[in-house]
Amino acid sequence: MMPPEAKKHCCEFLPLDVLSNLPENVIDAILMCLPFGDAVRTSILSNIWRYKWCRLPELTLDDSVWKTKKNVIFRTTEITQIIYHILVFHEGPITKFTLCVPKSRSCPMIDDLIFFLSRNGIQHLVLRLPFKGDPYELPPSFFKCLQLRHLTLQNCLIPRPPTFKGFDRLISLELSEVTISSELLGSLISRCLLLEHLVLHIAESYSNVVEINAPRLRSFFFAGSMRSIFLKNIPLLAKLSLTFSETDYLGTEKWDIVKFFESFSALEHLFVNMLFAAEASEVPTRLPFNLNCVKRLDINVDLYNSVEVSCALCLIRSFPYLQYMEIQEAHYKYDIADRVALPSDVTFNHLREVKLTLTSGSTIEMQLAKLLLAKSPLLVRMLFKSCSVKVSATVKKLAAELTKFQCASPKAEVVFIEN
Repeated sequence: MMPPEAKKHCCEFLPLDVLSNLPENVIDAILMCLPFGDAVRTSILSNIWRYKWCRLPELTLDDSVWKTKKNVIFRTTEITQIIYHILVFHEGPITKFTLCVPKSRSCPMIDDLIFFLSRNGIQHLVLRLPFKGDPYELPPSFFKCLQLRHLTLQNCLIPRPPTFKGFDRLISLELSEVTISSELLGSLISRCLLLEHLVLHIAESYSNVVEINAPRLRSFFFAGSMRSIFLKNIPLLAKLSLTFSETDYLGTEKWDIVKFFESFSALEHLFVNMLFAAEASEVPTRLPFNLNCVKRLDINVDLYNSVEVSCALCLIRSFPYLQYMEIQEAHYKYDIADRVALPSDVTFNHLREVKLTLTSGSTIEMQLAKLLLAKSPLLVRMLFKSCSVKVSATVKKLAAELTKFQCASPKAEVVFIEN
């Protein structure tokens, strides 16, 4: 701690109003670290600080702004007034803007806001709007945000623009609960030539297939019907996540697993919920080609469902250089007995670590664990975790029993992870 004499000597060389004499870059750095509401409140510090917030290049309007200290959400008129003040007082470019409107409120000034952003160099735009009434229809000025590099839209309607050549600087795109035609969606993606990261959460069913043509795409998260997408040109795709959506296109055409995966030459990490197997046509023993780049597989599978297990094994057999695998067992039919027989012809010559999240510690789960231990000569660690507190003791007992099992790898360690 500084002695009193030193403090007094130090203060003699400091300006009387330290805050007002801070360098501009220091003030900007301080404001950028604060939530938007707190940054605006710094206006009361002095006359010099009064309008410093007006030149912030990054603004976030979310619950931290809309809620009072008593956790009461602002009324629509108050939300509108805040946005109005930004439009009137802000100076300089806005490179990043996030707007998250509470579910119970509306926001009538978004058209003006997007027009304002389109003229002020917006590069990163996030619009998460409430699921109340019809989705918000984006105005024509949205398609003039030509410097966009990152775009996130939720509960919006994207109309067909009369003339639009694409966002040629866009790197990442996230669309959730967005209303858009399958043709326009495919066109939008194909015209973003620099697109590397894509997230699609399709709630409404598509009668037509969305064609994904993205030559620089590296990661893709998709939730919806597998029959709704066709990955045509994705030579650099390294990470793919396929999760289940409750909304499904109930057509007659089945999902072709072979056709779907034939373009994945660079795939390294696959996360898949095998509920998609319900949409599959005939499932082969293995794909007619190997995906040699796949090193990690995260899979959610019902071990009591023969179709899901067959589909999962088809993929595993086609990943000869798999090193890490995480399996989450999702047992949906608790009233049936074990009935799926696991094959003995599967080998895991490069597998080093396995994590199993189990629902019951049942016979089929024990068989799966033994199969992995017996067929993985390079295995270093097998981790067990229970998906619920109720069955935690049972799964822990299963892991303890497997420590005595004769493994293919002399280095294999079996570990139970506490919840």
